[in-house]
Amino acid sequence: MKHEDVFNPDCQVRLVLDRIGDKWSVLVVLALRDGPRRFTGLRTTIGGVTPKVLTQTLRAMERDGLLTRRVFAEVPPRVEYELTPLGLSLHAPIDAITDWAEAHLDEIVAAREATT
Repeated sequence: MKHEDVFNPDCQVRLVLDRIGDKWSVLVVLALRDGPRRFTGLRTTIGGVTPKVLTQTLRAMERDGLLTRRVFAEVPPRVEYELTPLGLSLHAPIDAITDWAEAHLDEIVAAREATT
């Protein structure tokens, strides 16, 4: 794979990087780590995301094959979201980035404070 292609605006890999690099998508993957959840459960777990943005994120992730949306024929209707095998495969890279962020948090906070 040629990594330099990601600098080309027409590179298809950029579309994937945009999706998995979005903070809400990463948090959805983490929130669905232990299994399916309903919309309200996701919104509560993630915190700080508006219903509109969460809906847009979930739709985009479903379109990209990262999660499934399952509607149950109940009154009121129940909808659950669950990661697909493709979505589950994001756990290792997200865990690696999370570990890096935790290991360097103090340095980053110090750098921010030094520039303010």
